Amino acid sequence: MFKKLTLSALTALTLSAGSAYAAGGEAHVEDFAFSFEGPFGTYDQFQLQRGLQVFTEVCAACHGLKFVPLRTLADEGGPHYSEDEVRAYAEQNFEVYDEELEDFRPAKPSDNFPANTGAGAPDLSLMAKARAGFHGPYGLGINQFVKGIGGPEYIASLLAGYTGEEKEEAGTILYENHAFPGGWISMAPPLSDGLVEYADGHDNSVHHMAQDVSAFLMWTAEPKMMARKQAGFTGVLFLVILSVLLYLTNKRIWSPVKRKAKQG
Repeated sequence: MFKKLTLSALTALTLSAGSAYAAGGEAHVEDFAFSFEGPFGTYDQFQLQRGLQVFTEVCAACHGLKFVPLRTLADEGGPHYSEDEVRAYAEQNFEVYDEELEDFRPAKPSDNFPANTGAGAPDLSLMAKARAGFHGPYGLGINQFVKGIGGPEYIASLLAGYTGEEKEEAGTILYENHAFPGGWISMAPPLSDGLVEYADGHDNSVHHMAQDVSAFLMWTAEPKMMARKQAGFTGVLFLVILSVLLYLTNKRIWSPVKRKAKQG
């Protein structure tokens, strides 16, 4: 399973980055302020729910999430729907092929999101991690630890980066996009203002919808990020306390020896 996940991430990165840099151009990636960035950041449950809605109503027509179990939509730290809501969502939106029935049936929480079957439309399960090399002009290193992994910024910038200009090359329609290296991309603009009607009345401009679905895709790539951050903080705290205790123990053990040495 791990091998498949790794290969998928590398494939997505190769396809995306390879075609991008082949075009030869500089991309402009906006530094969005996501709630999960930084060592103490957390996912916004309601933003993840809005992002799931954008994925379902817009992205799912071409892209899949084959590595994401539907049941995880109920996990704490994620969209955190109830089990009944997850079951209803799965049945209403997806069908899966059942080998025992030799036919399609409504999806269940135990199933994964359907895989992508269209040509040229990559699976989005690990896309936010595959594009982790992007973080605006800041690059890699400690900046990613402080500001974020970079993948969500790239995805949001790409979705909101269309200018409305288009051209035809070799029988293919290309669309101008400031976030895509080379400046032109074959994917038509997927979002438009008001395309998705949020139940909570949240701003549904292209900018906000792009940010919401990017946050959701970050969660699909790193669903245990919050637990990992908590474990890391606990580990660091433990090491700090242990270091202090070892220092005090060292002083207590060796102070009589040092005192005798000075007196002698």
